[in-house]
This record gives sequence, structure tokens and C-alpha cells, in this order.
Amino acid sequence: MATSQDIPAPPLAERTIQSDQEALAVAAQFAAQIAPGAAERDRTRRVPVQELRALAATGLLGITIPRRLGGAEVSAVTLAEVFRIIATADPAVAQVPQNHFFAIRILLHSGSPEQLEFFAAEILRGARFGNALSERGTKTAADLKTRITPTDDGDFILEGRKYYATGALTAQWIPVYALDDEARRVTAFVERNAAGVEVINDWNAMGQRATASGTATFEAVRVPADRVVQHYRTFEVPQVFGAFGQIMHAAIDVGIGRAALEDAAEYVRNRSRLSFEAVQAEVASVTSDPVTLLRFGQLATRLYAAEALLRRAGEAIDAADALDAVSEEAAGAASLAVGEAKAFGGEVALEIATELFSLAGTSATDETHGLDRHWRNARTHTLHDPNVWKYRHTGNFVLNGLRPPNHELI
Repeated sequence: MATSQDIPAPPLAERTIQSDQEALAVAAQFAAQIAPGAAERDRTRRVPVQELRALAATGLLGITIPRRLGGAEVSAVTLAEVFRIIATADPAVAQVPQNHFFAIRILLHSGSPEQLEFFAAEILRGARFGNALSERGTKTAADLKTRITPTDDGDFILEGRKYYATGALTAQWIPVYALDDEARRVTAFVERNAAGVEVINDWNAMGQRATASGTATFEAVRVPADRVVQHYRTFEVPQVFGAFGQIMHAAIDVGIGRAALEDAAEYVRNRSRLSFEAVQAEVASVTSDPVTLLRFGQLATRLYAAEALLRRAGEAIDAADALDAVSEEAAGAASLAVGEAKAFGGEVALEIATELFSLAGTSATDETHGLDRHWRNARTHTLHDPNVWKYRHTGNFVLNGLRPPNHELI
């Protein structure tokens, strides 16, 4: 069980990425670096400490920082593609920085200029945000028991217990959702090694094993006033905050689907045997089996559609962000587009990860190949929130012209 003493010193970024094109190229290089060890990390549940240090060194953690503060300010299309690329290599490593970029968005929406400037500098040097947003044991995911109360000297005291704290174990800063003394949601940015903070690697899910998405506790943690962001203000106007958080989840699912399809093709080409029926039909090889070709073609086409929907969703967010003030129409369009990409992408990932074994054959179920991780990862990650509601929102808009609500949660 990993706790505070296992946390390495903060990493240092070795570069500052300056463009969308550079971000995509660096993501591809990083993905190629981490892909060979993905199956073993999954098998052993090893926290990807070194891989995350390598991620920090790439400069990718700073790509959404505004240009005026030294970042690349990449588009949502590019950010989603970066996540898809990394998730194809290892979706667990990809999921860890999802809330990092979500927290940057909190600062962009609701932080003061001074708060944004301080954390932009931290991120550009290589620091990463974890998260402590969700809790167990509440009636709904929106309910919070964590509280933050003011002290006589102007600071705050944070008390609470979180779960699904992806990335917090090895982060330098942990954004924490809490309710203030007026029951409004704020985000406290807490130093990972601050007194009273403990992060426990008790994550034991069947998939996304290396994310260390376990427990984080905060006992009488003192938080300076300038580290508390009035997050509730984000939702006082139309916005694409929730859609932005969701598109990274959608990209991870689509990446899992891509990895499963590529691994299935590699296995069939090099290991699979012809079925009895194919031999009787005088099929020359597995790769010319008409049934196999048909199914690969169907799965590939659905994956291409999922990738196209992901790009379309990013374009909808970018269109809303380009406005001086986000309109309800633009916010609704982005929410619908992201919901459609996430719902369909999740279905496709699960379908490919399941059909992989029908195509590859019984030998593919041997654990030494690690192919089962694709289904376990897809099944675990797509449970983040119910995709069926995303189809329902689209149906409600098509039939009744009603836009989805601006959700606070991701």
C-alpha cells in the first residue's frame, strides 16, 4: 500500500510545448515510450510513477495554459486527440491527468488572475494536479460531506474523505471539492504533502488498475485563502465546463477501442488458426477468411465513426469557447456532441474488446497475452457515469428541442 513516503520529488518539465501540432507529435512519442509496459503494469497494479514523471518532462501537462502565460492553449480537438493517443498506449496512464486538465479549467473559469498565474507557473515547470472530488456513501454523486470553514486569521480548515482520487497519490497538488459555510461548492487546491493529507492506494477494481484511484483523507488541513476557488460561480452562466471534462473520458474510451482492435489484428495475423468450417470451405489463411474479414471491417468502421464523433465533439467545445460569452445554444450543442461521442465511443470500445476473443480464438484468453485488460479497462471506465442518459438527452433534443442541463459534475 503506497502512502505519502512513496511520493517522489516534483518533476521538472524539459520543454514548453508551443503549438497544437507539437502537442500531437509529443503525445505520439510519449505513447510509443509507455506502450510496451502497459500489460505488465496492469497485471501487477503498479502505480506508473516513472511514466508520470516522463509525462511531466514532455511538457504535455501545460498545453491548455493560455498563451499569455506561456502555454500552448491548444484546442479541445487537440486535447482530446492527445488523450486518445495516450489511452491507446495505456488508458490508465491517460486517465491520471484527466482531472489535471479539469482543474486547470476550474482556474480558467473561476480562479482569480493571481491564482491562475501562480498555478500556470507551477504546471509549466512540471507540477501535476490530482483530484479529490467524489465521495462514497452519499445519496447522489452530487452530494458532498467534505467541508471547508474559515479561521480567525483568514485561512480555511478542510475536513473530508474522498474516493476515486485518481492521480492524487503521485501529484504535487490536489484539488478538493468541498462545501463552504453557505453550502456552496468551492475547490481547495491543497499541497499533496501538506499536514493532515493522506492518500491511500486502496483501489482494487478489475480494470484501470494502475490509476491508483483510491482514498484521500483531509484532517484539519489548513488551506490559505488564496488557494480556494469559488467554483460555484462557474455554473451561474452558460458554459461548457462539464462537456470539457467529459470529452477526455470519451477520448480514453475511444483509445481503448483502438488498442483492442490493433491487438486483435496483430494476434490474428500471427497466432490464430483457421476454424474447421473455414478449412472445409477451402479458405487459404486466417487473414483471408471472409467471416473474419467481415467482422474486422464492421468493427473498424464503428471505431472510425467513434473517432469522428470525438473530433466533432471537440469542435463543438471550441466553437463555444470562441464566443465572447458562451450562449445557451452553444453550450447545449457542445454537451450533446460530447455526450454522443462518449456514449457511442464507450459502446464501441466494449464491443471490440469483447469480439477480440471471438476473432482471435481460445488461445487469446491466456493471461500471459494480457488481452483481457482491454475489456476490463473499457468496462470499468465506461461506468464513470450512465451513458444511456446521454442518448436520452439527444433524443429529447431531436424530438422536443430541449437541451440537456448544464451538469456540474463530470
